[in-house]
Order: sequence, then structure tokens, then C-alpha cells
Amino acid sequence: MSLTTLKLFVTAVIWGGTFIAGRVLGPEIAPFSASFLRFVSANVFLLAFFLLREGRLPKVTPGLALLVLGLGATGVFGYNAFFLWGLKSVPAGRAAIIVAGNPVFIALFSWLLFKEPMGWAKALGILTCLTGAALVIGHGNPLGLFTGGMGLGELSIAGALFCWVAYSLLGKQVMGRLTPLAAVTLSCLAGMCMLLPPALNENLAAQAAGLSLKGWIAVVYLGVLGTGLGFVWFYEGIQRIGASRAAVFINFVPVSAAAMGAWMLGEPVDATLIMGGALVLGGVALTNRKPAPLPGRVSS
Repeated sequence: MSLTTLKLFVTAVIWGGTFIAGRVLGPEIAPFSASFLRFVSANVFLLAFFLLREGRLPKVTPGLALLVLGLGATGVFGYNAFFLWGLKSVPAGRAAIIVAGNPVFIALFSWLLFKEPMGWAKALGILTCLTGAALVIGHGNPLGLFTGGMGLGELSIAGALFCWVAYSLLGKQVMGRLTPLAAVTLSCLAGMCMLLPPALNENLAAQAAGLSLKGWIAVVYLGVLGTGLGFVWFYEGIQRIGASRAAVFINFVPVSAAAMGAWMLGEPVDATLIMGGALVLGGVALTNRKPAPLPGRVSS
């Protein structure tokens, strides 16, 4: 196993652990305060690493600034508020399975908004993933989504999923103008600034003072490992082995989250979760499947 492969696998496990850390934080602190503290620790790490790697922050034009603010609003502000609010009531493994569908929704909206190709494998993958997600969210009854069987926690996790989809689609517009590390660092800074007013409204100082040692460990884990180190290692993997090969490792995130949730928090892993998770991961695999080259044609 190469060092790059090992780092990508460890990154997937770290990201699975963010669901456990979120469950630990849920009872102790309000979501905006938790999110703000997470990104304070994340930005200390990211800024230090960025300045070491790239020297200085890039110049940002007004148009690029709007895109960066969009990244901060979706991938940092919205995602983390929904994520931590949902984890107050949704088990870590179940939440991870719901969020695991993000590559499928990215493919769907890329087709709808940017006219990216939609072959049979992508279409079948989207349908398979949606079926699995509906099974998990509806606790075994996909029709529960339409009959009130979807609780506020599941709705919040679904909100986090769609915030991440929006963040990813905006990221496609930014990547031609910023390095991945610069885009992540600037969006985290922007999102942290957006999180401050609602965190202050939750009485941030009192919230922070009331955190236990376990809560502070969860905050640092989410910020330094889940955001800082995780993104750095993932983007290093993209640079070294390519985006499609690196993205495969994300499939380990819901598996590790469910396993750690069962081991560390005693969360149940039932047949619905296993079946729905298998459908989601299968749908993701189909959506990201590369078409076979035509006979007589050399693939590039």
C-alpha cells in the first residue's frame, strides 16, 4: 500500500469520525456555536499550512469574491449548521448514509444545470441511490417521505447534503481560478465570518464555557482533523492519483461512520441501514462508472 493510498483511507476514516464527533457535540452546544468553534480551529491549521505551501493568499477579484462567499455560505455555514443540528437526533451511521449520496446529486444537477452527459449507468445509479436514501430516511419505508415518516433530524441532514452539492457545483466554477487549497482556505474563512453573528446570538461565550473536555476534543477533531488535515490529504491524493481514483475512497466514509457509531456510541445497525447503505454505495459506483471504450478506439 502506497503512502498516498494510506492517507486517503485514513482520511475516509477521519471523515467517518466527524459524524461521531457531531453526535458527541450535539447535546452540549448549539449548532452555530459548535460550527464557529470548529472553523476557528480549522482555519488556524489551514492558514498555517497554506502559507507554508503557497506563500500568501491570492488576489481576489469582486467576481471571484462572490463565488468564495457562495462556497462559504453553502459548504461551511449551511452544511455545518444542518449537519450538527441533524446529529442531535439522527444516529451517526444513518446520517452518513444519507450524506453519502452527494456524488449522485452532483451528477444529477450537473446534468440539469450544465448539460453534462447522462448515460444509462448514471441514470440507473441515481435511481438506485435515491431508493437507498429513501429507505434509510424512511426507516425501511421509502413512502414514509411522503406520509410524515421523515423527522426534522433527517430533514436537516438532507439539508446538509444539498448544501454540499451546491458547494461542489460552485467549486467547479472556482477551481479554474484558485488552487484547491486556496479555495478551501478562503471558503472556510468566509464561512467562519458568516457563522459568527448567529453564534453570538446563541451566547457563544457561555456555550464555549459550558463545553466538557470531551466536547472540546470533538471540536478540535472536527476542525483540525476533519476539515484541515482531511482536506489537505484528500487534495494531495487528487494531485497524485487523479480525482476519480481518489473519490473512490469516499465510499469508506459511511461504512466507517456506521462501524464507529456501533462501537463507540452503541448505535444499532439494522437490516434497513445495511440494505439502504448498499443501494446508496452501489448507486454512487454506477454514477461514477467510466464508460467502456468503443471497439477499435484507444481511450485517453
